[in-house]
Amino acid sequence: MGDTEELQRALAALLDAGPVEVHENGQWLALPGLGFEVRSQGSSTIIHLWSAERTLVRRIVRVAEKSAGHVLLEVQRFGRTRPDTLEFRCAERERSEGRLTRERFRRRFRQLLTQQFPDEQIDSLSTASDLEHSLSGCFTRGLLHRGQQAWAVIGVSTAEDAATIDAILTYGLLWLDRARERARGRMLLGLRVFLPDGSSRTTAHRLSALEPSTRIELYELNQTLGRARPIDPRDIGNLATWLTPRRELEHSLALAGPAVEKVRALAPGAIGVGVPPGTRDVALRFRGLELARWHNGRVFFGLGDDRRELTERNWSDLEQLVHQLETYRHPLASETCHPLYRSQAERWLEAMVQADPARIDPRLDPAHIYSQVPAFAAGDRGVIDLLGVTRDGRLAVMELKAAEDIHLTLQAVDYWLRVRWHHERDDFHRYGYFTGIELQQKPPLLYLVAPGLRFHPASDILLRYLSHQMEVLRVGLNENWRRGLRVVLRQ
Repeated sequence: MGDTEELQRALAALLDAGPVEVHENGQWLALPGLGFEVRSQGSSTIIHLWSAERTLVRRIVRVAEKSAGHVLLEVQRFGRTRPDTLEFRCAERERSEGRLTRERFRRRFRQLLTQQFPDEQIDSLSTASDLEHSLSGCFTRGLLHRGQQAWAVIGVSTAEDAATIDAILTYGLLWLDRARERARGRMLLGLRVFLPDGSSRTTAHRLSALEPSTRIELYELNQTLGRARPIDPRDIGNLATWLTPRRELEHSLALAGPAVEKVRALAPGAIGVGVPPGTRDVALRFRGLELARWHNGRVFFGLGDDRRELTERNWSDLEQLVHQLETYRHPLASETCHPLYRSQAERWLEAMVQADPARIDPRLDPAHIYSQVPAFAAGDRGVIDLLGVTRDGRLAVMELKAAEDIHLTLQAVDYWLRVRWHHERDDFHRYGYFTGIELQQKPPLLYLVAPGLRFHPASDILLRYLSHQMEVLRVGLNENWRRGLRVVLRQ
């Protein structure tokens, strides 16, 4: 084996040159403030690494590679016979605090899995992103096995935000699909999903939309105690969802009528109105982009947070804003990179579909189409929801997206489940929707609508896991849909 002092100098030079990443068997180790020592111990050479987070001691078998900016060692853990690799290389930049946090979670997650499933062995556990298979580095994923049976596992830490935690099932299903290829001939039984305490409601809700043959076990983690408890999705109940009575919406529109119509007259074919969920306001949108809002008898106008109360003295400013929007937010605008043209693309698409839903499917009734009904307690989810009905009375859920989004499929599942729940209780008729229409008892249709080239490649995998009760139609639009809706793909 190489000289101990020479290896010590090589590693010291590497650390002096800048940030260094340490990888064991290809897995990055979070070691902020890294310290090290190479020493002889009897006939062996030992390397000792330490940081504020952990320590690591390995016996060096040989120096496999040593060059400027890179050292690769073949090492052995105490009590194991199979050699591992320990790699030191210059980092292009410091790891973010998020990456450090996820690496700490990976270590705790490994300990928890070992305690929770003592009869199973951990084959792999990684936080590395895998762009080829659309796997995010926000989640820790791996494989456990016992004999010829294996489980895919995925977990997320409390440090992630709520949107990331709620997205775990999307990445879990993608990992389950990928794990089937990596199970090495073992029978993959299913997927175990681990979420922080109290955060499993959304995921449990979504499980009811999957094909029953997809075996998924749900757990909530108590990272402080290092334990996980199984969750029965049937005990979770329904997520917060509600219908605003149509009479309340119509009352708000009637109160705002004179003021709103005066603004709409500036561009009657482009300015639409609607009542945002959970409010009694009336929003005025120019091809989907909000330019004014009626609130308690007053109108405020402007884009974004730059709002002013509308008065006779500044009416010309509103006219100038509408003229600007007519110039830059026009289907035939020449400056297609202008912020006013690109902003709120989903809202623009929503306005076009609401105006002519038969473009999406000739069966859809243009007289009954509603936006964001039912409403979500979580507010804006980044996806536009439309609820309509076919001419023969079957409910139709539409999810619209103007850009590629891996979350489209399961966000659509959220909305479909809520619509079905309200439909089973005849809430739509009781709250004043679809007046005069006899609704079929069949589950709603589900339309996924986006430009044809903007469906995420992972969509095909995710759709395979959905229940056969869900009749899903994927509708691809022309890329220049702003100039007029044209269906180029219908599956």
